[in-house]
This record gives sequence, structure tokens and C-alpha cells, in this order.
Amino acid sequence: MNDPTLRSAIRERIRLAFDPDVLESLMRELTEILPEHMRGVQASQHNVLNWTDPVLNTERARASLQSNGQPVDREGLRSAFAHLIRRMLRNGQNLHDPRYLGHQVPASIPIAALFDAVGSVTNQVMAIYEMGPWATAVERAMVQELGQCIGWTDGAFDGFVTHGGSLANLTALLTARNVALENVWEHGMSGCRQPPVMVIHAEAHYAISRAAAVLGIGRRHMIKAALDDRRRMDPQQLDATLTALKQAEHPIVAVAANACATPIGAFDPLESIADVCQKHQVWLHVDAAHGGAALLSARHRHLVAGIDRADSLVWDAHKMLFMPALCAFVFYRSRAHRFEAFRQDAPYLFDPAAPGLAEYDSGMKTVECTKRAATFGLWGCWSLFGRQLFSDLVDLTFDLTGLLFHKLEQASDFQPLHEPECNILAFRHLPPQLRQASAEQIGRFQLEVRRRVIQSGEFYIVQTQADGHGALRVTIINPLTTEQQLDQLMATLRHHGRELLAESPDLI
Repeated sequence: MNDPTLRSAIRERIRLAFDPDVLESLMRELTEILPEHMRGVQASQHNVLNWTDPVLNTERARASLQSNGQPVDREGLRSAFAHLIRRMLRNGQNLHDPRYLGHQVPASIPIAALFDAVGSVTNQVMAIYEMGPWATAVERAMVQELGQCIGWTDGAFDGFVTHGGSLANLTALLTARNVALENVWEHGMSGCRQPPVMVIHAEAHYAISRAAAVLGIGRRHMIKAALDDRRRMDPQQLDATLTALKQAEHPIVAVAANACATPIGAFDPLESIADVCQKHQVWLHVDAAHGGAALLSARHRHLVAGIDRADSLVWDAHKMLFMPALCAFVFYRSRAHRFEAFRQDAPYLFDPAAPGLAEYDSGMKTVECTKRAATFGLWGCWSLFGRQLFSDLVDLTFDLTGLLFHKLEQASDFQPLHEPECNILAFRHLPPQLRQASAEQIGRFQLEVRRRVIQSGEFYIVQTQADGHGALRVTIINPLTTEQQLDQLMATLRHHGRELLAESPDLI
């Protein structure tokens, strides 16, 4: 560092990286590129998925990292920045294309990202109130607003935001474990006479089984509850299961129900399940990551009747509240459980001179210490448009899924596999040549057609299983999708199906 030239180069690089004028210049570049890209995507002028082999994509991404600290100037930065942004957009997934019908990841409200950007540029972080006072206030306000939507009274419940539904489920179930198994936080499972168990929906998201393993319960002690003919948890059989477990003296950590289950969007009958859990004095957890938004719709709120009786629940804003990832809410019906997940002692963080502030320190409740301010986008959009926008998004996408169901039902070469309760629908394409094919052949055909469709860039849909064999699955989670795209999807599947059968007659 004794070389003046070297010191000057270091200072100049740092100055450029932090210069507000450079930021303004790059933001202007972004405001030209990004809206134009969004116009093209929403008009379906690009591929939905820009498919490239992952090895090649990684090589291309690494090539951009080879600047090696070479001297840069303001104009060079602007040009390089524009190039990088265009490369990101050319090679990504275009969720805002109306032909995106894939995973439970929405075409997020673009305006939300502008509020998130303010938090990112200024690096508003959370763990203790004084490091993110407005971020904390915004999160608390959204917790109170959504808690009232659930049906709870201010002051009686508590909640917070974490990074994704998997971490949210883990945190809520950690609380359930600590409440159900006294002193387990301090002494582990050694005091349990019989292995603790968790009873879960048989088609629960894999995050639930992961949580069971992480919490020391183990996947072998994760009891899958029996389902009814609509693939919902059966309350009568749940009652019998809990009775048998109690008789065998197994400590029951929780019953984990769904609103809604990922494979076909099934909503468990929560009122009846809550009755069973109350009878057996067992913690009821509800994974409402996707289906919680039904609470905001007068037409669809019945799907989650009884959710207010859950001891804990998770609700992802980055699903049916159409927020950018990640923003997942954890709620406890009883405020008394707010600190049960962790018992922390971090004097460098938590100020004993202001003990009341611990109520606002998110680090007391979450796995994360440093946490991004994840609720700015939701708070901003709710403040601009009100609750009604989110109700509209639920109603529109649920209605479109019902429309697709009727179209598939009326077509001789398609088979819907259930009547949708929400915006998730599983089905199969069954050309005449497959009518005598085996279930295995039909399942393999679905997966091959799906692969061709997504690699063509024409649509993005996903695969699932029904009765142990391959099927197609859509989530209509782009509110810009219309009936035109639904008809086009069916035509696209037929086209690629014909090509596949012509090229690979061995499929049948």
C-alpha cells in the first residue's frame, strides 16, 4: 500500500462503487432496459424459459467475472452494466409471460420490487429494532393486518417473517416441539420414554419431512395421515391415529395439515381437524404457504375455514400475494409462544437497558440473525392498492383454473385428474394412440411431452405424479394469463405429442 499509484487506483474503484452519481446513471440505464423487456415478455415476444445446458450457462456466467480489478471509468461502467443486465434478462425464466403456468412462483407485482430496491440499496437489515426500525415497523404492521384477516384479535397472536416457507415451517414446528416436549431445548430427546412423532398430511411438502429430520424426530417417526377421496386429511382416521399413538405413549409433537397441498391443491378440512387436535390436546400446525391467500377472497375464504384455530401456520407472500421471493410469514395463535422456538442470550445484540424492545427484535424469534427487510414490497403494494387487489388476484387465477378444467373435461384427448379447488390443476394428455397403452407408458409420455414443451420456450408447465405415474400440472399464477393462452397450451401439447409419437413409436 506504499505505492501512491496503487493507493489511488484502490480509492478510485471504491469511489465509483459507492458514488451516488454513478448509481443514478446506472438506474437510468435500468429504467430504459427493464420496462422494455417487461413489455416484450408480457406480449409473449420471447421464450418463456430460455433453456440452455447448465454447464454452458455456468461457463458464460463465470466469463463475466474475469475483470480482475482492471481500471474502470464511469462510462465504461454504464456500458458494462447494461450488457450484464441484458444478459440476465436474456437467460432467465420469464414468469411474467402469460404462458408461464409452472411452479408456485408468481408473476410478481413489478411495483413491489421498487420498494424492495430501496431496502436493498440502503441495506435495511433486521435482528434488532435499532438496526432496522422502519423495516421492523413495516413487518409488524403486515403481521397485524394479516393476523386480523386470519380472524385473530390484535394483542392475542404474534408473527414474523422469514426467508421462505421451508424455514417458516421449520421454525413453527420447532416451537411445537419445544412446547410438546418439556426441556427438550436444554436436554435434547434423552428424556423421552418413547420416540416422539409428528403426524402430517400424506402429500405434505417435502419441507415438512425435512423439518422432522432436522428437529430430531426423524423421518421414520413422521406418521402420514390417511387421506380421503379428495386427497385431503381424513379427520376420522386422524382421530384413530392419534388415539393409537397416545395409547402407545408416543409424545406427539404436532399434526401438520395443509391449505393447500402441493400436488393438486387440496385443502384439508381444518375445522374438523382442529376438533380432533383439541380433543387430543395436540398442537395443530397448518402449512398455508400457498392457500393462505384464500382468506382475502370473500368467494374462496370457505376453503380455509377453521384456520384461525391453528396453533401455528405459515403463509407465503411470495406465492399468492404475488410478491418477489422470499417473504414467508409465521403466525402463532397464542402470543405466549412467540419466544418458544429459541432461548437466546446474546448481550452484544439485545439491550438489557431497554428490555421492552425485545418484543421488536426479530432475532429473538427466527433462525436468522441478520435478515433482509422482506416486507417492504407487500407493505408498499397494500398501501397503494389496498386489500382488494390481492382478493382480485386470487379470484381471477382460481377462475381461470376452473375454466381450464372445463376445457380439458370437454376434450376427448385430455383427462383432468381432479376438480380444482384453487389455481393448481393436474391432468394428462391422452392422444388416441395411447388409449390402449399401459399406465407406465402414458406416464412416460406426459414427462417427455412436457420436456419438449418447456425446452421449446412456448410454455412452462411442470410434472407431477398421480397413482404412481407421470402427469402434467399447471399453476395459474400469472394474472395476465387469459383464455387464449389456455387454448394455446392445449394446442401446443397436441403438437408436441404428435411429433413425439411419430419420432418415438416405442413409447406405445
